[in-house]
Amino acid sequence: MSLRTRDALGGRAAIVGIGATEFSKDSGRSELRLAVEAVRAALDDAGLTPADVDGMVTFTMDTNPEITVAQAAGMGELSFFSRVHYGGGAACATVQQAVLAVAGGVADVVVCYRAFNERSGRRFGSGVSHREPSAEGVALGWALPFGLLTPASWVAMAARRYLHAYGLAPEAFGHVAVVDRKYAATNPAAYFHGRPITLADHAASRWIAEPLRLLDCCQETDGGQALVVTSVERARDLPRPPAVVAAAAQGAGRAQEQMTGFYREDLTGLPEMGVVARQLWRTSGLAPGDIDVGILYDHFTPFVLMQLEEFGFCAPGEAAGFVAEERLPVNTHGGQLGEAYLHGMNGLAEGVRQIRGTAVNQIPGAERVLVTAGTGVPTSGLVLTGDR
Repeated sequence: MSLRTRDALGGRAAIVGIGATEFSKDSGRSELRLAVEAVRAALDDAGLTPADVDGMVTFTMDTNPEITVAQAAGMGELSFFSRVHYGGGAACATVQQAVLAVAGGVADVVVCYRAFNERSGRRFGSGVSHREPSAEGVALGWALPFGLLTPASWVAMAARRYLHAYGLAPEAFGHVAVVDRKYAATNPAAYFHGRPITLADHAASRWIAEPLRLLDCCQETDGGQALVVTSVERARDLPRPPAVVAAAAQGAGRAQEQMTGFYREDLTGLPEMGVVARQLWRTSGLAPGDIDVGILYDHFTPFVLMQLEEFGFCAPGEAAGFVAEERLPVNTHGGQLGEAYLHGMNGLAEGVRQIRGTAVNQIPGAERVLVTAGTGVPTSGLVLTGDR
């Protein structure tokens, strides 16, 4: 894809099945079993069988190899298998890979999945404890000796600069947490179901890495989520309304690093998401005012505000007010702050539900949904629409 031209993938494929395990803090079973449960649930939802699948996509961080999941789920021969790097930044890119395979005739039915015991097993929020030497790890070597050891500490640097640049207080971030938890409170699948919060609750939560408080940080979750992608033509013969991928994009900015890009010219934005935004608008032909629902990756509240600004929903420094006024429904499932932290894959499922009209917190007339992946790292995004 060129950074300057519309690509040819828009409208070629659709998400036709979604499936998940329960979201918990201690699943009591292996990550492979979680993956298989989610994959089978997604295929059941799509009205397909394991024998129909010939492609698989997941994350490089996943402990469940494509062929192992295929074997355990009862699939046959595969003609396509792929992994996407950069943690949560890979979420929407897994679907982009699936769309590429379907549009190119490499595969007919592709399953995208993510499964982990992120609370009872490896906890990403605990930061760096051991890392094999690598070229990309060099950047961390400039930050770790000074105590920047966790994702929260890395994001806190950009968050502090954002507040300083726009004359804001840490309470600005609380609006994201409050809105997410409002939706989570009415979502039975959410870990924080029935537990909304107020701005006062946010302000009273303990510091994690100033200016980030506990309620600015996503939770840790055990669980699995899977999605099924096929051509729009085939989707029309399946039982569920398809969520058509109107546009899909990946993006990395200049001087891109993984969470520690502190030497960029400006720390108040997310250049990688700016790349994604321009590609999505160009390919879909849509603009911010056309979007009905935003499912924005919310591992930390400040980056939700920056995403809204990168996509042009509001001017720089104005996103806190935008969220407070709820001018766009955001994270109607509760997000990773309220529902579950599944590296953004549960957000993709919510985007599909909004298009189908089956979400617990359904937005009336939702026809165009923006979904984004992890920020502070090379990232990705999608625009989903109904089958017009």
